Amino acid sequence: MLSSHEKQYHINVSADQVGKYCIIPGDPGRCEKIAAFLENPYFVSSNREYTIWNGTLAGETVTVCSTGIGGPSTAIAVEELAICGATSFIRVGTCGGMALDVKAGDIVIASGAVRQDGTSREYAPYEFPAVPDTDVLFALVSAAREMGLPNHAGVVQAKDSFYGQHSPSRMPTEPELIAKWDAWKRLGVLASEMESGTLFVVGAARNLRCGALFSCVWNQERARLGLDGDNDEIHDTEAAIRVTVKALEKLIRQDKGE
Repeated sequence: MLSSHEKQYHINVSADQVGKYCIIPGDPGRCEKIAAFLENPYFVSSNREYTIWNGTLAGETVTVCSTGIGGPSTAIAVEELAICGATSFIRVGTCGGMALDVKAGDIVIASGAVRQDGTSREYAPYEFPAVPDTDVLFALVSAAREMGLPNHAGVVQAKDSFYGQHSPSRMPTEPELIAKWDAWKRLGVLASEMESGTLFVVGAARNLRCGALFSCVWNQERARLGLDGDNDEIHDTEAAIRVTVKALEKLIRQDKGE
């Protein structure tokens, strides 16, 4: 393993280039947009799926680092950022709604995740729950409510296969995929995405504070019932980014005792 003073193999940065507080989107293209909500934003590095920008918030350096799609690349980013001294992570991304009251454009805040992934198995047995840090969770909920945005806090599904969700009928595992999807709906799971389960379990294993929120792009269950049209999609993530930044500022000021 590389030391914190060396450039990490995948994210291509060292400890002097990483803040304690991190915002981790999936899409490298969102990093600059997120950094623009910080003070004094500047580009740091880009290697593979990992694009990094820094800025300041409430007097602290905040690192914005993309993770790519899915658990393996997310775990690598969190591991290497942690080696460089990062302690607090908020994932901001997108999701697809499952619960009927989750509409396109709503904010979904994960209070836990269904571990339908492979990466988290390398960190903890499946009996261990994937849950966020409570301080991060409360900060996200508080920020969304203060901003008056439509928001939902609850369990999300964290999966490995995008097309296993969207095209289960063409998969050899169709019966299992559909049975599990129906079970998650009956259990009140709010939405589906691909990284939070890994993030929460890696965070627990590495003693890191982690949380996650998402902008709902579309709800396939609402569309299936005719509640939404096929084209009722919202891809703008600005509201979710604003909630993330506000929540992170709350955490920083709380840590400072302000």
